[in-house]
Order: sequence, then structure tokens, then C-alpha cells
Amino acid sequence: MMDLMTSFLNLVVPPATMMMLAFSWPALCFINACEWVYNTLYTIEDMDGKVVIITGASSGIGEQIAYEYAKRRANLVLVARREQRLRAISEKARYLGANSAIVIAADVVKEDDCRRFVNETVNFYGRVDHLVNAASLGHTFYFDEVTDSSVFPILLDINFWGNVYPTFVALPYLHQSNGRVIVNASVENWLPLPRMSLYAAAKAALVNFYETLRLEVNNDVGITIATHGWIGGEMTRGKFMLEEGAEMQWKEEREVQASGGPVEEFARLIVSGACRGDAYVKYPSWHDTFLLFRVFAPNVLNWSFRLLLSAHGTRRTSMVGVGKPMSEGGTGRYLMETTSPRKLPAGPITFSKTE
Repeated sequence: MMDLMTSFLNLVVPPATMMMLAFSWPALCFINACEWVYNTLYTIEDMDGKVVIITGASSGIGEQIAYEYAKRRANLVLVARREQRLRAISEKARYLGANSAIVIAADVVKEDDCRRFVNETVNFYGRVDHLVNAASLGHTFYFDEVTDSSVFPILLDINFWGNVYPTFVALPYLHQSNGRVIVNASVENWLPLPRMSLYAAAKAALVNFYETLRLEVNNDVGITIATHGWIGGEMTRGKFMLEEGAEMQWKEEREVQASGGPVEEFARLIVSGACRGDAYVKYPSWHDTFLLFRVFAPNVLNWSFRLLLSAHGTRRTSMVGVGKPMSEGGTGRYLMETTSPRKLPAGPITFSKTE
């Protein structure tokens, strides 16, 4: 009987759901538009004097978010590992209008470091209003080309635990201030893209964590999940750090030299959305059309990706032949800012995560 009922529901529920969505979509869009207008006109949070912690603030999206909050006269706490870089950003933030800006060198994948910078913030300002988790690490390698699995936890630590630990220690103070957590996610959390398997998995876990947390905190703490698609700065201006032991290409979103265009626009949308109380910020929003295919016609999406990949010929390893030993020679570090493969210098290339 149960099998019969399941078969019946499998046949009836999908088309019935699509019909309901088709009829309700205009009304839902109208309601969402009305909510957006109301929130924009009447519920924008005044950040003057509020306290904002920003992780991964030493460059890229985190840096630009700091400038956006500075324009709103917030008190900033800039967190990353590169203290000197943070000091330069804090000076610019104060110039742009921040009431104050302090810097704290810390590693977001270490719970003790997270507890330290949150406690220092509370000791200095007495509160926390917004926590912005902007630290993120991406990659562009095929999974079956990997020969050193020790890099797997690095990706998951930064992209998942690097968000969870700061949230965990800051949440009691955010409850007190009815504050907000802002999350730097990515469209890859549901849109499958080649060369980004571990990054996509970590972002999917991250989004599901915060969606669940949203229900648990029951509006006592707001949560804004920001998802971006292909921001020009990440690949066209990104830095690639290759060091000993990894033998693969890495992309640090925190290392993006954001000097205009999409990165600044995304940061502006994130801060505006957070102050408006938005649950989601999406840039660009047209990526949502892929979600319809992912849910209702996944084969079409898969065929499209396969067609696009086949149009570029056989797959090639980016910059460094993953799994191919590098020529022997002296040790050292090679830092490259490029968009296309170039000949690498002789000697082993090592990997480190930077901030």
C-alpha cells in the first residue's frame, strides 16, 4: 500500500507543484517587491555607532565591505592574519567615515582565536551588532587530479569552520543586541561547476548551516546569506599562491585586488541588504534562473555544462600539472597574479593559505 501511495505521489506532486508555482509566481514577486520597498523606506538600520566585526578583511570582498560600513559611520573590528595590511585598510576606513576601526590579527579556523577577537571587541566596545564572515578560499582543480589530500581540510576549514567558529562565539552577544550575521556564500553551493567540487561542497554545507540556524534563533538574530556568481575580480585579478606540498592551483578570494566594478558592487549590495534586514543578497540575480533547471530539469543543466566543456576541447590542468612532480631544485615561494597559465620557475612549488 505504501509503495502504491509513493508511486502515486511521484506522478502527481511534481506537475501539481509546477502548476501552483506558475500561478502563484506573479503574486509572490509582487509581495517580495512590496517588502523590499517597505524595508528600504522604513526599516534601514542606522549603523552610526554600531559595532561590526569583519573577518577576512585584509583584502577582496572583506575589504570592500569594511569601506561600505565605514561610509555608514560604524565602529569596525577588522580581522585577518595580515596585521600590517589591516592597518592600512583601517586608516582608509576612518577616512571614509568610520567612527573608529581597530585591527586584530587572528585565524578564523582556530576557535581560540575567534573567542579572543570577539572578547576583545566586547571589552573595547561593549557590544557586537553585525558579524560579517567574509573569509573564503577557492580552487580550480579537477578532483581526480589531486595527489595530496592534505589540502582538503584546509578548504573545508576556511570555507566552513572559518564561518562557524566566529558565529559560535559571537552569537550570545548578537542575541543581546538583536544583531545580524552576514555570510559570504557563493552560487556554487547549488550550481555544479567543474574544478570547484570541494569549494562547492563547503559552501553548500555553509548555507545549510545558516538556513538551519535561522530557524533556531527565531528572528532574535538576523541572518543575511550573500551569494555571488562570477565576480570579475576573482579570476581576472586574483592571486594564485603555490607552495610546497600541494602541487595545484589555488585562488584566494581574500587575495583579490578589488579596485572597482563587480567586487565593490557586491560589497555595497551586501551591506545595504544587511542593513535593510534582507535574508538573501544575490549578485547577479539572474543566476537564479539556473536554479529552476537544477530543481525541475537537472538533465538540461547537465547537458548544457557538458556542451560548454566539450566546446573547449579536452580538459587541461591549470598552471601546475596536478599529480606531476615538479622539477627538483631550491625551495621557495612563487606568487603569481595572472589569468592564464605561464611557465613556472624551476624548483618545487609550495602552498600556503594567506590572509
